[in-house]
Amino acid sequence: MNKLDEKSILERLPSIKGWSFDNNKLTRSFKLDSFSEAVAFLVRIAIEAEKIDHHPDIRLFGWNNVEVTLQTHSVNGITENDFKLANSINLLYSYE
Repeated sequence: MNKLDEKSILERLPSIKGWSFDNNKLTRSFKLDSFSEAVAFLVRIAIEAEKIDHHPDIRLFGWNNVEVTLQTHSVNGITENDFKLANSINLLYSYE
């Protein structure tokens, strides 16, 4: 998996609505209606991540907030897989 350079990342960032790029990572926070919906969303993210063998950092906080951080650890940066998973997560969130 090839690491994307910062220019490529910044050019593609608008394609994944709501995500930010900082400290060599993609991050987005999501607000759900309840604790159980937040947990269910987290599980759906995990299932989607497993499909592409990519494992994000996920944090559940404040009873209804989920924060996802994406980085391909093996290259210490952002790859196509990070953008693919970010897009999939956005689609999951839009179905909430």
